[in-house]
Amino acid sequence: MTATRHDRPVVLMSVGHACVDVYQGAVAALVPYFVAERAYSYAAASGVVLAASLLSSLVQPLFGVLADRWAMPWLLPLSALTAGAGVALSGVTGSYGLTLAVVAVSGVGVAAYHPEAARAARAVARGRHTGVGWFSFGGNAGFALAPLLVFAVVATGGLRASPLLVVPALAGAALCAAAVRSAGSGAGSAGASAAVGEDDWGSFLRLSGAVVCRSVVFVGLSTFVSLYVRERTGGGEAAGTAALFVLYAGGAAGTLAGGRLAERYGRMGVVRRSYALTVLAVAGLVLVPGPPVYLFAALTSAGLYVPFSLHITLGQDFLPRRVGTASGVTLGLAVSVGGLAAPALGALADATSLRSALLPLIALPVLGRLLLCGLREPAPPGAAVAERADPLDQAAR
Repeated sequence: MTATRHDRPVVLMSVGHACVDVYQGAVAALVPYFVAERAYSYAAASGVVLAASLLSSLVQPLFGVLADRWAMPWLLPLSALTAGAGVALSGVTGSYGLTLAVVAVSGVGVAAYHPEAARAARAVARGRHTGVGWFSFGGNAGFALAPLLVFAVVATGGLRASPLLVVPALAGAALCAAAVRSAGSGAGSAGASAAVGEDDWGSFLRLSGAVVCRSVVFVGLSTFVSLYVRERTGGGEAAGTAALFVLYAGGAAGTLAGGRLAERYGRMGVVRRSYALTVLAVAGLVLVPGPPVYLFAALTSAGLYVPFSLHITLGQDFLPRRVGTASGVTLGLAVSVGGLAAPALGALADATSLRSALLPLIALPVLGRLLLCGLREPAPPGAAVAERADPLDQAAR
């Protein structure tokens, strides 16, 4: 995307988003090092992911409600710093309890960032799916870079080197502040701006249920795919890091593809077919042995990430009078709520095997696809409320 003056706020917000979301990916990337250096069990290690997710899941919708009432651009750099500080301290804490506490603080920073950032990004992108896609791409790029960043810092210096992980937060705070200044009135307009249309809570709740299914799959794989691939391939830390990188990196490309596909075929058709792809891809990742695991990790990444930015805009259009609330829920559920299931997967892995713990993840995209059946494309902001047919469904018929 050419960074014209018109696009500059979107570019800045995209890169700032990357600097924040690197900390969501970093928590999962740190799990193998907690297991190796501190001898955490699978259940204890997944508890760290839960700590980052639980409080974040609870407070993110609250920040969404606040974003509906007031513009809070100052919250973006502050939340970036908070997200980074928690992860940076996680490797030097003296106890398991303190580790949980600091990653929980990081989760609050992430939760505070997303509703206001998503509202501002939709405003500066002027509703374009590709513009919101670039914003989401930034976050997913941050996820993709997280395992490489953690590997570069912790694999060489151990967990005691974790304070170096604060560097992206410092950059992100500066970029977020610059994005707000560059966007001017677009990003700083009142959160409770005049809305057109009626809230469709039934459709929004069904969409949110599908997002929950996607979240559990995503967080479950993020937490354990590195350990699983090392176990399945006999590789070391590099093999596990490569698998996690593939899972995240394919998502960055998938997010951009999702925006473009949606503009051509419609959001609902693209989202439904992405969930169908995810079923087959996760099955291959869990069941097919050997090096093909990397191919299935890439396909899983595409299936999980193509609908990522579309979930955000669909949620906003289902609740046009509560855009901040919709953003807080869809973005919060997209990553955070999956962490609630991580300890259960870890306990199952301790009792049986990692493969047995990952098997239930195959069924969740099926449930998500069922929840999406019958949902219609909502009217975009400012458009007349009318049903729009799904071109992909028409072609299928």
